[in-house]
Amino acid sequence: MAGGRKTRERPNILITGMLGTGKTTTAAALAEATNIRRINAGDLVKKKNLHDGWDDEFDCYVINEDLVCDELEDLMEEGGNIVDHHSCDLFPERWFDHVVVLQTDNIVLYDRLTKRGYTGKKLSNNIECEIFQVLLEEAKESYKEDIMVALRSDCIDDINNNVSTLTDWVSNWSSNS
Repeated sequence: MAGGRKTRERPNILITGMLGTGKTTTAAALAEATNIRRINAGDLVKKKNLHDGWDDEFDCYVINEDLVCDELEDLMEEGGNIVDHHSCDLFPERWFDHVVVLQTDNIVLYDRLTKRGYTGKKLSNNIECEIFQVLLEEAKESYKEDIMVALRSDCIDDINNNVSTLTDWVSNWSSNS
């Protein structure tokens, strides 16, 4: 299967979750622990202008999904990537060997987002999406159940435990899985 799991020597992992769930912290720690390349999709969009402009209402870029996928295609086929992004349905299923949805208690998430200065619609939308588990449902619809896992990310101990669990998973991964 060209470009698929069977030809990669290292796995591709997607770490997703709402803003403030610890995606970047988890992805950075996992990348350091496993020596796997980390790709922050949001940073990539900004750096390479892979967007269609700015959304004033939500205070963010409007991501051009085709440009993002085109930019990442060769790296993902190669394998050995940890992608962190707050959405998951834009990425092809064939790219990932493991999909991690980070979930955070709503009170903890509210505190994290307000400390970042989020207010109004951006704050309420992110909290509502976490309450209704929008990203978990999105992941369930986009990826096979056997490659997907939801993990709690309420505190530093959760993040450390998640990194340890994921590091073990990477150590045990085989392209024949």
